[in-house]
Amino acid sequence: MSADIGCLSPQACLRRVPCCGGIMPVSAEKIQRELSMFVTDVNFQDEDLTDKLVEICTVHRLTEDQLVDEWMAFSATKNLPLNVGNLCAMEHEVLNKKNPKRPIVKKEKHCGNRDFNSIQELIEVETEEENLLDSYATPAKGSQKRNLSTPENPKSKRVPSMSRSPHLLFSPASFSPRHTSYFSLSSLSATPSQKYSSRTNRGEVVTSFGEVQGTTWSGGNGKYTKVEPITLQEEESLTKSYKYMFQKLTDIRDAVGSKIEELGEALKNHFHIEEFTSVSFPAQETVTVLGQIGCDSNGKLNSKSVILEGDREHSSGMQVPVDLSELKEYSLFPGQVVVMEGTNSTGRKFVASKLYEGIPLPFHQPNMDSEDCAQQMIIAACGPFTTSDTITYDALKDLVDVINRDRPDVCILLGPFLDSKHEQVENLQLTVTFEEVFKSCLKMIIEGTRPSGSHLVFVPSVRDVHHDPVYPQPPFSCYETAKEDKHRVHFVADPCTLSVNGVAVGFTSTDLLFHMGAEEISSGIAGAPDRFSRILKHILTQRSYYPLYPPHEEINIDYEAHYSYAVMPITPDVFIIPSDLRFFIKDISGCICINPGRLTKGVVGGTYARFLVKKETHDTAERKSPCISAQVVKI
Repeated sequence: MSADIGCLSPQACLRRVPCCGGIMPVSAEKIQRELSMFVTDVNFQDEDLTDKLVEICTVHRLTEDQLVDEWMAFSATKNLPLNVGNLCAMEHEVLNKKNPKRPIVKKEKHCGNRDFNSIQELIEVETEEENLLDSYATPAKGSQKRNLSTPENPKSKRVPSMSRSPHLLFSPASFSPRHTSYFSLSSLSATPSQKYSSRTNRGEVVTSFGEVQGTTWSGGNGKYTKVEPITLQEEESLTKSYKYMFQKLTDIRDAVGSKIEELGEALKNHFHIEEFTSVSFPAQETVTVLGQIGCDSNGKLNSKSVILEGDREHSSGMQVPVDLSELKEYSLFPGQVVVMEGTNSTGRKFVASKLYEGIPLPFHQPNMDSEDCAQQMIIAACGPFTTSDTITYDALKDLVDVINRDRPDVCILLGPFLDSKHEQVENLQLTVTFEEVFKSCLKMIIEGTRPSGSHLVFVPSVRDVHHDPVYPQPPFSCYETAKEDKHRVHFVADPCTLSVNGVAVGFTSTDLLFHMGAEEISSGIAGAPDRFSRILKHILTQRSYYPLYPPHEEINIDYEAHYSYAVMPITPDVFIIPSDLRFFIKDISGCICINPGRLTKGVVGGTYARFLVKKETHDTAERKSPCISAQVVKI
């Protein structure tokens, strides 16, 4: 798959990436030509798709041929169409896990924290290198690069003034010494940070729900807002760190077994089932069994590998393979608790003829004191909050401007705040500790939004490099909130269910859609026309913020804590479920489910969500969703 690079027009050279032989241009046109040899049904008119292809080449330093090879290897076994969502999945599953070799010089220079003097020496050496490399670059017409002539008082763009106060040295803009980038040598392309700042679709509404015509998107400064957690009657919310990595297999078995029995009891009462039979009991006649879906191997679940693990009371935890050939439609995933009808003539294979779907919990019924509450505006945004090439948090600064402009009553910020997958974190290029970066980030948000008066809800993520990597995840505890901000700053666990003036808002920062989407199998419409809707329905009917078992390899679950803190106390009125997959707003059985997307995607800007809610406490025969309108907006 070779092509004559020299024949490309200047307009086609959109990026420059370093390779073994030097600088090689990345052309969107060449990517299209290479892809068209293997993929026929691709809409190259989609600017988002083209931008994503070029972005992957830029960020991961791939040539056009290498990008196509990676995509064909990734999509061939899964038979995936070429779109932005699947490209994100490839980047997430394959490219981010690769560790490309760095130039030896850079590896010697950046190997952890340094004192101020060593940083100054390092920056001076890098400045000399940049000037030397710039002298060999040929600026294109209209290039915005600085002149190569030496000014009277030369100053590096990286070097902070020695007269600055010490705390400014470690402001978010100074967390990373900006390295000499091969990208900056190209006069035909902008650096990733320039691409973010030069975006033209700021504030564009990409999807809407409800009454949006004539809607005024402004809040009430949080003056009449009450935010409080919603928990199970016998449980308190997770408020502090706990000991993990001490799980016994018997404790995991008890937690999983209790979940099966509780959901089985709810299904039994709802469908008026007389009794359950053991999954391994030989029966010629139709019987009803209770169990949890599993896979007969370590591979991906498919229609031939489904097994049913029975409950302890009726089946003593025994397993039996399941034949799905007689079911007209189904949607299953590992960890799903189901009730099935069918036959098991030999006791060695259960032939299912009917599948009972789960039932969601009732909606939240607030106390009477929430009557006549004013309409509330809520903003939800999910990290990463900075582009992949820098730690300057430009996108977060733009979000703070949005908060001060619109003055929402509540702003829900879901991690990661300092992403463990960020290139500069992985390569240990920061000059301060992870915790210091995070504290400065929080300080910028909290102090920067004081004029708005908005309530701020901070939700951790398992990708936050400075926080406990366990699920359920305790709230942040390393930041001491100022007295004047304590009434409006809320640090909560992941997952969490909150009441905002009587409206139940549930959320988790874990990419559950991606995790379950990779494991779910279906036949027919199975109660929902698309995969997102099916997965969301499963989450609500399984009554858990993470029903997948075993979990995705990227997440560590403490099952005792999961049994206490990751189950849904009620069905939320609004469910925020951020994902790397495409943003959406869906009504699932009366619950408004929102994927706000991520605030940044690689080197470009992403999206956030805003919605208006008002709890109606009047008794009516038919429930009306308190979510009046919702939108997903580009930052």
